[in-house]
Amino acid sequence: MAIKQNNVDVLVVGAGPAGLMCAFGLARAGVNVRIVDQRPQKVAAGQADGIQPRTIEVFQSYGIADRLLKEGNHMHMATFYGPNADGGIELIERVPDVTAPTARYPFEVTLHQGAIEAIFLDNMMELGVQVDRPTIPISLKLFEDETALEDPESYPVQVVLQHLDSGEGQLNETEIVNAKYVVGADGAHSWVRKTLGIAMEGEQTNYVWGVIDMVPDTDFPDVRSKSAIHSNNGSCMIIPREGDKIRVYIQLGTDSVGASNGRLDKSRIQIGPEQLLEVARKSFHPYTFKNPKQFDWWTIYIIGQRVASKFSVKDRVFIAGDACHTHSPKAGQGMNASMNDSYNLVWKLTHVLRGWVRRSLLETYGFERHLYASQLINFDKNFAKLFSGKPRSEINMDGVSHEEFLMAFQTFGGFTSGTSVHYEESAIVNKRHQALAKNLTVGERVPPDLLIRAADWRPYNIQDLLPSDTKFKVLVFTGDVSDTTQLTTVQNLEDSLQQADSFLTKAPSKAMFDFISICSTSKRKIVYNVVPPLFRSHWSKVFVDDVDLTGTRGGRLYSSYGVGLSGAVVVVRPDGYVGTITPLEDASDLNNYFSRFMI
Repeated sequence: MAIKQNNVDVLVVGAGPAGLMCAFGLARAGVNVRIVDQRPQKVAAGQADGIQPRTIEVFQSYGIADRLLKEGNHMHMATFYGPNADGGIELIERVPDVTAPTARYPFEVTLHQGAIEAIFLDNMMELGVQVDRPTIPISLKLFEDETALEDPESYPVQVVLQHLDSGEGQLNETEIVNAKYVVGADGAHSWVRKTLGIAMEGEQTNYVWGVIDMVPDTDFPDVRSKSAIHSNNGSCMIIPREGDKIRVYIQLGTDSVGASNGRLDKSRIQIGPEQLLEVARKSFHPYTFKNPKQFDWWTIYIIGQRVASKFSVKDRVFIAGDACHTHSPKAGQGMNASMNDSYNLVWKLTHVLRGWVRRSLLETYGFERHLYASQLINFDKNFAKLFSGKPRSEINMDGVSHEEFLMAFQTFGGFTSGTSVHYEESAIVNKRHQALAKNLTVGERVPPDLLIRAADWRPYNIQDLLPSDTKFKVLVFTGDVSDTTQLTTVQNLEDSLQQADSFLTKAPSKAMFDFISICSTSKRKIVYNVVPPLFRSHWSKVFVDDVDLTGTRGGRLYSSYGVGLSGAVVVVRPDGYVGTITPLEDASDLNNYFSRFMI
């Protein structure tokens, strides 16, 4: 029988958080996407469980944050315990869990990975996309012909899939998939990465940790906060979870679990969740933990810190998530970094597939996310060392002090929360006119703040004006349009953007852009329809920087972003990051920005 062949725009390999974020985002954008996974079912328990503030914003931009916030635990407080004179531990300090001033959601959400995957799976089903499982790729061929690689209509990646029998695990039907693009989101032991010959660079540490998920029976008073415990018997961390569950991380010795040469020989492990809890009890003394009715999940791992040498081959096959970076879970970065890899890639693939931008735009995925992953690994090395080190005491003056640990925890709050992730200069990041909005950093996501809709005084968070709908948002800070001179400046900009040499005139589709006007005129004085038609395509597209009806919120956007009364134009990429800022008086910088990548 002839082997079945199918064509697809994007094939995603791996249905963990990174793969599901990728497939969901592409499906939502109308891309012909397919996703396969070797697991017969989604994760049932355990695995990753923490969602950082920026990732919650991403969920909100897709319209799926409500379920996450409803089902998950909201983690607001962090506590620190250290050794006392009696050989036990004592409370040192309680602080906010998130130290990121611009976080819209100033907390973490904890929810087991299976429930997070279910949010994507259910929304994908509504879009007509389901995970093909259990299915594995057995070969991948990337054509070398440059003409085929550059042809937008070609399918230069051929992947042979083997469908497994979910009952017996026997090999079943074979299928050939011809894809325009492939995304390997298939975990730390990625088949896609290995097939491409991409090296993982970095090293294993000698830090061995155990993890148990359970409903605790304990007198420890901070069991419902993130708790970092440094004791003379080792370190532990508690992460409160949905319902009454918690996750406990327990530091172990390499000899206790058969670890050697940076590898964990699971055949030699003679320790289970009961023994892990017994180790934890020593660190929590004098507090007690009774054996739970059951352990929901447990594992043992060695902390490794590695990043792939590159994130794509020929910009036709990409890797994302754990396939391209691995690190410790202590700072709650793994699942967040993974999903944000995909979030960065989705809109770029979509624009290329639509024929809106040149394929060279895809180079920015590896440029931006590889640099971020390298920064993450460097941070993780320091954080893991601090967390796994012995506490400073009278008999160990070279140990880790609470002050050191707390400083690292708070100093890197913007990084770990994801709210200060920064992308450097590229085709889609131009910092030339940063001074026009000095507090709205080019290369970083737009921070939340309140605006008032001019037509009806309804308050809006500016992030809700920037949904993940694949459009560039052109925010026109008009200044005070009740001033005739200022209004003339705005009208002149509209005239310039209607000219033949304008990016808007040359654009392959006007659907690439969404114009939003933000006026400094007061809500009582604004006449919204004096704003030029280009900048108010609908009555709902004009906003004012003024307080809401309670008089307690809003009215500070221009000042908090550092925009002067003369105004500015801010281009926000489809992923919510500021691409460039340009003067209101001159359209040439806008035209130059889009000419760098737009067809």
